[in-house]
Amino acid sequence: MAKIKLTKNELKVQKDALKMFKRYLPTLTLKKQQLQTEIRTIDARAKEVRQQRKNLEAEFEAWISVFGEKEAFKPGMVTVRNIRKSTGNIAGVTIPVYEGADFSRGDYDLYATPLWIDMAADRMEKALSLDLEADVLEEQVRLLAQELRVTTQRVNLFEKVKIPETKANIKKISVYLGDEQVAAVVRSKISKKKLQNEGEEA
Repeated sequence: MAKIKLTKNELKVQKDALKMFKRYLPTLTLKKQQLQTEIRTIDARAKEVRQQRKNLEAEFEAWISVFGEKEAFKPGMVTVRNIRKSTGNIAGVTIPVYEGADFSRGDYDLYATPLWIDMAADRMEKALSLDLEADVLEEQVRLLAQELRVTTQRVNLFEKVKIPETKANIKKISVYLGDEQVAAVVRSKISKKKLQNEGEEA
């Protein structure tokens, strides 16, 4: 703890600081709660998207095996050309927002490939899109968790260190100034009595 001056000016500084800490603490606590809620919501959404992706893949595997031509669909047939993202803001944190993606399809011979290849490519685009969305949601969670860590540290600093420390400083200065005032009154009375005694002797 830094050394404090035992003066009226320092008492005012400490009282102002306490007022400021008490004013900011509810805002920080509210921000912390908002971040926790948002993280839970986004995390649940990311899990839901990942599950949709798994379901789509399982459905795709079952569907493609019916045709017995698994090797006809090559993974490189669908590639991501562009990922569209915008930015959003949650509790002062800038986050990426998934807007969609543009895909390219590889060249394939319409006569040599099965008829279902286009349908399979559509499913693959959907699966890739779900992967990209889940990645962006996980990035949102990461950024918000980082901000939550900092906000929690600030809340703890105010609650557990700054406010108790400032209250202790105010008490210490008040006690010292009170003692000084009593001592000044006592000194004044002693001086007065001494002057009276000297006046009577003369």
